[in-house]
Amino acid sequence: MLVTAVEPRRKHLSALYIDGEFAMKLDTEILIANRIRAGVELDDEDLHELVIKSNNKRAKEKALWLISYRDHSEKELVDKISKTSSREAAEAAVEKLSDLGLVNDENFARRYYTELINGSKHLSSRAAKYKLLEKGISRDIIDNIIEEVPVDEREQIRIILEKKYSNFTKDEKFRRRAVSALQRRGFRWDDIKSVMSEYEEDNYGY
Repeated sequence: MLVTAVEPRRKHLSALYIDGEFAMKLDTEILIANRIRAGVELDDEDLHELVIKSNNKRAKEKALWLISYRDHSEKELVDKISKTSSREAAEAAVEKLSDLGLVNDENFARRYYTELINGSKHLSSRAAKYKLLEKGISRDIIDNIIEEVPVDEREQIRIILEKKYSNFTKDEKFRRRAVSALQRRGFRWDDIKSVMSEYEEDNYGY
């Protein structure tokens, strides 16, 4: 196979033409480092190696960019990197960052769980657990965090009611909307009913 052209493209990629036809886009630095230019002969093994090197480099760069923006779980990183690189390259990149201590599921899960509980969402522990499972966090890690960070579910409900649904005692439609919102956040009906009854008793002077 004869390389007939190497043309720069966006995002540090170059179009590789083989035997007069477009073949693929590869990382420009990888092509330069391996002295790939018009007139160079390649066999299948050479091309396969270039693809792997390009994928690995792109995957590592994207992983570093993503974690510079915010914390990610390992699964989250692999899924995002796989959109532009091979799954194997994504997994290798994330494993490398994990070995370096730059990605840590337990640390990520603890921060994320605390944010879900104490941040603007004020989720129940059950809803927060589901969110962590979606991020690929193991059940063992989640169970340990839930045990370490106890949540007063009823206090969470009070905070939400006072912040967003303070008039629920005056309007039945608004009350139903509040109940639905609390249930979507994972709170149990018994806890919702108990807390709401506190406000209703105060409101009606029971």
